[in-house]
Amino acid sequence: MIEILLVDDEPLLLESLEIVLTVKGGFSVCGTAGNGVEALQRLKEKCPDVMLIDLNMPGMGGIELIKKVKEGYPSVKMIVLTTFYDEKNITEALSNGASGYILKDSGKDAIIEAVNQAVKGVGILDAKVMQKLTGMLGADSFNTEHGSRHEQTEMSETMETRMEKAGLTDREKEIARLIAEGCTNTQIASILFITEGTVKNYVSIIYDKFDIRDRAKLVVYLKG
Repeated sequence: MIEILLVDDEPLLLESLEIVLTVKGGFSVCGTAGNGVEALQRLKEKCPDVMLIDLNMPGMGGIELIKKVKEGYPSVKMIVLTTFYDEKNITEALSNGASGYILKDSGKDAIIEAVNQAVKGVGILDAKVMQKLTGMLGADSFNTEHGSRHEQTEMSETMETRMEKAGLTDREKEIARLIAEGCTNTQIASILFITEGTVKNYVSIIYDKFDIRDRAKLVVYLKG
């Protein structure tokens, strides 16, 4: 059974999460903590498979905690569960070791899915976070006042070249491009008129061909 440590300074949220994750998700919540210091103490007592971590907490916040867990407990998968999805928090969390970034309003199913995927080594990003990330990395991140269509064409050609080198089929390229634009599996299924299960299968193949297991890292690689 997957064991989870919950880290958040809101007692009511911790209580609700524990119920959702145990009853609906079938996981085991092995502990809770109200900040980073408490979380590190819990880790000494019991090392979980996954941690759900809030960012804004008194004392030691989420980003510092993520750094310390990555250094001292590298096998633990960390998922940010927060209300904040600004550029600074997203980049710091992902670059320092978080394998997922979910917003608290994502819903029960999204949180449960993030935990299941994290254990498999797959990073899950909230749709809003993905859109923010692709906005940071995509053509819009080049100042449109100073950028040029030539620069955007070069970026597109780089993506196409990388997909060619990886041996992607035409359908896999379609899905990879949509992933790069920040689309979720559900959105891709709707756009291409295929089932979400089929999209997941294609995404798995794309991961294999690029030897990448993290959606954010795939976007970064494709967008160059």
